Amino acid sequence: MKIEKIVLEAGENSAFLTGYIRTEIEAQKGRRRPAVIICPGGGYERCSDREAEPVAMQFSAMGYHAFVLEYSVAPYRFPAALLELAKAVAYLRSRGKEWEIDTERIAVCGFSAGGHLAASLGVFWNREDVYGAVGETPEAVRPDRLILCYPVISSGEYGHQDSFRNLLGEAYGSATDMEMVSLEKQAGAHVPPVFMWHTDEDATVPAENSMLFAMALRKAGVSLEYHLFPHGRHGLSLATEDSAKPEEDGKVYVVPCCQQWIPLVKEWLGGWSS
Repeated sequence: MKIEKIVLEAGENSAFLTGYIRTEIEAQKGRRRPAVIICPGGGYERCSDREAEPVAMQFSAMGYHAFVLEYSVAPYRFPAALLELAKAVAYLRSRGKEWEIDTERIAVCGFSAGGHLAASLGVFWNREDVYGAVGETPEAVRPDRLILCYPVISSGEYGHQDSFRNLLGEAYGSATDMEMVSLEKQAGAHVPPVFMWHTDEDATVPAENSMLFAMALRKAGVSLEYHLFPHGRHGLSLATEDSAKPEEDGKVYVVPCCQQWIPLVKEWLGGWSS
């Protein structure tokens, strides 16, 4: 494995992309692997390290090139992070030959507010003010799959309002802007296939967020696999010891039923890494 640190210029802002790039044994030289870009959560206030490298290592073990995007958060506002993610997807496609990436199999995986970011690219990739703003084509910035882990989706009744305050700044509360970033209202047939999970006990970002998006995707005819686990708080990441907080209450981040999302998403990706 080699680790690459990349600075991405997207519009007026910069983001940092860390790549965990698989290197092949001699017998498999020239093999192209799929890639996943990971967007950690943090309420658009920070990027959680618990949802970054530990997740990248899991995808690497599955056979993927993994990348962690450290995107712009408050005081930067929408669409800064969205443009950075769009640029990141296009950048991987541009480096496909050099890094032996299968450029038709690039997934975006997001947690909490990072799930909102990933889903935002899923619904907005074909808008000129997104792909054009980073000097790319819609095909270049389009993710091939979305993996959404307890995502922030709706700005309405079930919304995590701190995320939207950080995302919109002074535009928070504007009916037009709030509807724009309420992604269940933006879903359509153009959204790529989605894997999504949540927990019934999430008191920070209620499961209704993912349910609303699931219903919108079904109405649009988008391929979807959805899991609602009975136990677990918000922010579980892998739900294992590897991603748990070290504090005394760290055990609440180790939830066996939620650990199943890892083999489930591997199965859903369906041989991408084989």
